Amino acid sequence: MNRLLLAAILGLTALPVYSGENKPPVQLAIIGLVHTHVHGFLPRSLANPEVQVVGIVEPDQKLVAQAARRYHLNTNLFYPSLEALFAKTNVQAVATFTSTFDHKRVVETCAPRGIHVMMEKPLAVNMEHARAMAAAAKKGNIHLLVNYETTWYSANQAAYKLIWDENAIGALRKFVVHDGHRGPKEIGCPPEFLEWLTDPVQNGGGALTDFGCYGADLMTWLMQGQRPTSVFAVTQHIKPEIYPKVDDEATIVVTYPKAQGIIQASWNWPYNRKDMEIYGKTGYVLVPQNNVLRVLQGDQPEKETTVAPLTGPEADPISYLAAVVRGDIQPSGLSSLEVNMVVMEILDAARESAATGKRIDLPAADRQ
Repeated sequence: MNRLLLAAILGLTALPVYSGENKPPVQLAIIGLVHTHVHGFLPRSLANPEVQVVGIVEPDQKLVAQAARRYHLNTNLFYPSLEALFAKTNVQAVATFTSTFDHKRVVETCAPRGIHVMMEKPLAVNMEHARAMAAAAKKGNIHLLVNYETTWYSANQAAYKLIWDENAIGALRKFVVHDGHRGPKEIGCPPEFLEWLTDPVQNGGGALTDFGCYGADLMTWLMQGQRPTSVFAVTQHIKPEIYPKVDDEATIVVTYPKAQGIIQASWNWPYNRKDMEIYGKTGYVLVPQNNVLRVLQGDQPEKETTVAPLTGPEADPISYLAAVVRGDIQPSGLSSLEVNMVVMEILDAARESAATGKRIDLPAADRQ
């Protein structure tokens, strides 16, 4: 293995730090306050010099008042609709925290105005919406980006480099991805989030959609965009008294010509988890934590390492979005539209499989 690359991966050497200095901040708007992830994204956006938050769109005045108090914001920053926002600001990009169903509306409203869109995972509620969004983006010449927490895990990025840059474990054979928690209600998600997250129309499903998308995204990325040949899924309602409308447990088997992926998405884990196992022909890479790798190669003993935080424009979603809008980088990998169109195909097939009890084959003629 190249020692300099390995050292960089393991954080043993200094990596260049990205800076947006001498460039005007990207004019950013936040769309929606009903997705709780906004409370991680918004304060970081307000503190990041690479962007300037010029507006927040939310029709619910109770949520507006709560956010204004929480972040000490003037209520003049809030708008009841996208149209009202556009009438008063020169927005370059939006970060979307609506229901997943509303992603399509946001994209189709922003695209004709040349406004780039980042949304919380997944891309859409189904492939029909995803195709409409992709068409609107192409016509408007804008970028669509999907934000997953796991995109910014330094250990995930290090694992990819070991697999593809160094061929550290040989040809890929199996992936196992675990994602989820005890359940959105059990962990204290607020009413405005639960209302749509547990609705099959607004969210496109339950745990299958909420956490299955992480595994589909990671697998598609690790397979360098390759589509699977088939998808088989089983879902359960283990807690129907809490989640009567949607599944709370899902297992998805994704098959490739010479590899297999298993996605375990659950609202029934005893603890929060976002971890994965990657097995190759000659070894494995395990990612038990966001900054920890456990690697076994051939007959060597397993080695555990702590990976340094990511730096540069790909270190976090806000810096990444700003760099894409400026044209400093082109979207690729986990956040890209290309990868996420395959993610949606996997999720659609998984829902169909769970409903019918049958394996869903994805012939080449039907690809996207």
